Amino acid sequence: MNNRKLLYAFYCFAILLFAVAERGSGQSQPAKKVIQFSGLVVTGDSLAPVPYSTVWIKNTRRGTITDYFGFFSITVNELDTLRITAVGFKDVQYVVPDTLTQSRYSAIQVMTRDTIYLAETLIYPWPTREQFRHAFIHTDIPDDDYDRAMRNLARADMKERLRHFPNTPNMNFRDVMNQTSDRMYYAGQAPPQRIFDPFAWGKFFQAWREGRFKRSE
Repeated sequence: MNNRKLLYAFYCFAILLFAVAERGSGQSQPAKKVIQFSGLVVTGDSLAPVPYSTVWIKNTRRGTITDYFGFFSITVNELDTLRITAVGFKDVQYVVPDTLTQSRYSAIQVMTRDTIYLAETLIYPWPTREQFRHAFIHTDIPDDDYDRAMRNLARADMKERLRHFPNTPNMNFRDVMNQTSDRMYYAGQAPPQRIFDPFAWGKFFQAWREGRFKRSE
C-alpha cells in the first residue's frame, strides 16, 4: 500500500514539473509578430509588373498570387520565408525581417528572366532539301481545278444560282425592317407611285430582256 502511495505521489510530482517546464518555455519564447506584407513584383530589365505570379510561404500551405499590376498582399509572421515564382523568371526567396516596429511592411521584388533559347529546327516534308527542291519545281499542278473555279465564278451562273437561292434569316429580317421603315415614313399619306419613274421602267425592260418573268417549269 505504501508503494502505491509513493508511486502516486511521484506521478503527481512529474505532472506538476512538466506543467511548470511547459509554462516556462512558453514564456521564454514570445509569440511571433503578425505582419501585413504587401509587395510589388516587377521585372529587372524594364521594371514592368509581373502579373499572376505565385507568392507562398515556405513550409506552409498559405499563399497568394499577384494581380494584373504585379501587386500582392498577404499576412505573414516574422522570419517567414516567401517564395515568389513566375513562368519565365527565376525563383526568388524573401525572408521577412524580425526588426520591424510596425505591423505593416512593403517591398518591391525584382525578378530576373530565365529564358532558354533552343536551336532553330527546320522540318521538311521530304528527307533532304534536294528532294524538296526537285518536287517543288517539277510538281505538275492540274489545270482542271482552275477551270472548274472559273466556271463556278461565271457571272451568269452566279446570277442563276442567286435567283433560286432562298433568303437567309438575316436577309428576311432586313426586308421586314425595310418594309416597316417605308410604312412609318409614309404614315398619314399615300406612297409615291413609280409608274412614271423612268429608272423603274428601265429596270423593268432589262429584266424582261433577261427573261426573268418566264415561268419556271
